[in-house]
Amino acid sequence: MNALGRHLLLELRDCNPEVLNDLKFLRECLYQAAKNIGATIVNECFHEFSPHGISGVIVISESHLCIHTWPEHRYAAVDIFTCGDAVDPERAVKPLVEQLGSKNPSFIEMKRGILQGSRVGV
Repeated sequence: MNALGRHLLLELRDCNPEVLNDLKFLRECLYQAAKNIGATIVNECFHEFSPHGISGVIVISESHLCIHTWPEHRYAAVDIFTCGDAVDPERAVKPLVEQLGSKNPSFIEMKRGILQGSRVGV
């Protein structure tokens, strides 16, 4: 199977709620994750919700890393989408799980842009 990209979907449950509401900390976590996978950082956008929760994205040359947090549920959704073979998105998983204090993490990987004669039903 030949794919243009890899998309990791992290389900981080039972996290430390304090770090899930710390914009500066989460921004640094995503920056470090991008560096860990060998990505080239291009831009960023983060938003802090009231009364709690943060959404943020780090745009990389290879695609993006993003996070959405629900501190009140001790939950974070993290996406790591990379294109090409120059970076390894799985290298970001363990550090993010540890930094967010997730006691119940899981992730799945989706291949994106499957081209070699594959047809996917809509």
